[in-house]
Amino acid sequence: MSSDFPSPLADPMPQSPVLRAAYRARAAAAELAPLPRSVKDEALLAIADALEVRTREIVEANAEDVAKARAAGTSESVVDRLTLTPERVRAIAKDVRDVVALPDPVGEVVRGSTLPNGIDLRQVRVPLGVVGIIYEARPNVTVDAAALCLKSGNAVLLRGSSSAYASNTALVRVVRDAVGGAGLPADAVQLVPGESRDSVRELMRARGMVDVLIPRGGAGLIRTVVEESTVPVIETGTGNCHVYVDAQADIDMAVEILVNSKAQRPSVCNAAETLLVHQDIAAEFLPRALAALAEAGVTVHGDERVLALAEAVPDSGAKVVPATIEDWETEYLSYDIAAAVVDSLDAAVRHIRLWTSGHTEAIVTTSQAAARRFTQLVDSTTVAVNASTRFTDGSQFGFGAEIGISTQKLHARGPMGLPELTSTKYIVTGDGHVRR
Repeated sequence: MSSDFPSPLADPMPQSPVLRAAYRARAAAAELAPLPRSVKDEALLAIADALEVRTREIVEANAEDVAKARAAGTSESVVDRLTLTPERVRAIAKDVRDVVALPDPVGEVVRGSTLPNGIDLRQVRVPLGVVGIIYEARPNVTVDAAALCLKSGNAVLLRGSSSAYASNTALVRVVRDAVGGAGLPADAVQLVPGESRDSVRELMRARGMVDVLIPRGGAGLIRTVVEESTVPVIETGTGNCHVYVDAQADIDMAVEILVNSKAQRPSVCNAAETLLVHQDIAAEFLPRALAALAEAGVTVHGDERVLALAEAVPDSGAKVVPATIEDWETEYLSYDIAAAVVDSLDAAVRHIRLWTSGHTEAIVTTSQAAARRFTQLVDSTTVAVNASTRFTDGSQFGFGAEIGISTQKLHARGPMGLPELTSTKYIVTGDGHVRR
């Protein structure tokens, strides 16, 4: 017999630290899958309590990451996403408790029937198994992902960025202690070993050990995972989100929605990055909008018509610079927004279809016909009518903490809550049935 094939009695534990973590995760996933909701919820409540009790430990670890980021000249928008305060830790704990209140999707019958031959057929939700999350900067993702994966019966392998290594290490330590103390396998939640890119590549190639990968971060990270992974990927996307102000918009409403969409928290993927204004309302709307954006500290990258209107009202205090072709595709994640005047609603839709990342687009209008046409023509995960783009969020949608915003069209699209972390299987029940 060839020595190339291991003995079936050999210990199958891999030698690589990353694959060993995946091996342990598979064993933990097998234990999690049949657990009732009550057991999983008890573990989640233990996590929430532990986060609050050990807040100081978490914030102190996070301070190390923040100090290193600032010393390295990291932009303030990225530092903001990296930072954990006691208030943010409490908010993370609340998100975990919100997940507890959600229905458990595992075991839900998606469809079922009795076939003409008497066989009972049911399609039921089951966990995906081992979920790998590759993400950047935001340590809150560590807990969000752990909570959602545990509730849906999955084990999770977490690979955050090196910039948040101390924060993620502390958070995973707290979560594992709580999970183990609640009687669940602690290996259901693991930080992928290593800080180099080699560990990321190894995770992306752990096909058969990891069931699905979900990348969360910038366009470069997502592209790398999608193009180089041999593990199936649920693609999340960047947020080049648009606000279109229609000819029949309520101007007060439009200004408020615009400023909220852009400036309420500019460093997140559902913040608006482009403003489009119908030419019929531009002369009335833009001076007020530019002044409001300036007051919020936003710089406007405007096309020729936006620049002309800004020059016509020199006392508005608006900060307007000429837009370049790159501005229309940029996810700023900062106090910047691109702006253009368009000839019609259809022209706005054409612009959006050309430049959007497929995340969220909003229309402000009093016309039901305009709203209906916009929602029919725009092909993004979320289309908002007279509402801020900032609502595209699992928590805001009532899903609890989300695993990400999927901009693909397969399996999951939009905010990914618990059902999107399950697959299905068919249960066929007969009474001695054989196929003739």
